Amino acid sequence: MTTDTAVPVEPAVVTSHQVRDVVTLLRRNLKNQLRDKVGFLTPLLIPVIFMLLFVYVFGGALGKGTAGYGGDHYVDFILPGLLIMSATAGLVAIATGTAVDMNEGIITRLRTMPVFGHAILIARLISYVIQTMISLAVVLGVALLIGLSPTGDPVRWLLLVGFLLYVSIALTWLGLAFGLAARSVAAASNGPFPLIILPLVGNGIVPPETMPTAVRYFAEYQPFSPMIATVRGLLLETAIGNNAVIGLAWATAFGVLGFFWSMRSFTRERPS
Repeated sequence: MTTDTAVPVEPAVVTSHQVRDVVTLLRRNLKNQLRDKVGFLTPLLIPVIFMLLFVYVFGGALGKGTAGYGGDHYVDFILPGLLIMSATAGLVAIATGTAVDMNEGIITRLRTMPVFGHAILIARLISYVIQTMISLAVVLGVALLIGLSPTGDPVRWLLLVGFLLYVSIALTWLGLAFGLAARSVAAASNGPFPLIILPLVGNGIVPPETMPTAVRYFAEYQPFSPMIATVRGLLLETAIGNNAVIGLAWATAFGVLGFFWSMRSFTRERPS
């Protein structure tokens, strides 16, 4: 009589070799991002420039329509939209940087070496999330200098950081997908452009109630409006309602789409 012996299944564990590969590639990505002054500063400066433009040029007129929406100054109203815009503005740098490595064969070469395959994507994800969070911190710092008066307590600030981090991770996956799938650097830089514009056509610059009916409907139901409303509620203690759940759902959808799209593009054979 024979007995079947079960074959032990090795648990999936993270090895020191895999961690070392991630750290090495992360260091390489961060150095490259710092060397590319234009790519690093552009997603940081664009929201700051927009904020200064809207606050000091258009704020006198636009600010009259934002009374009663929380905050004492127009910068209080506009900052949440610009924070989300900062996260979307980084998509161009993410997609372009990834496309450069793909088209120059760097990622393809790394895949042929004894390197933990997913370390390439993990390191790139972490490096660009760091860059995005730095951009958000700079925009917030400039807003405080020009009169931002947040009223949220420490718990709301922690929730705000967590929410922005989650959104940044989700959008970074989408940016990686654009870069990995693009056939050229130009295509990678143009692909995310509609997502950069969307936060402006929402509830970030003026209340949707001031817009024509069709535009108002779009502004209220587009993906970034609930994210902006959530950030505004955490900063200024205004009503959030179900915007947090909807905003997280949209961010999750972007992240899931970007993850699977990235994995498919990363593993496919690129034509020579």
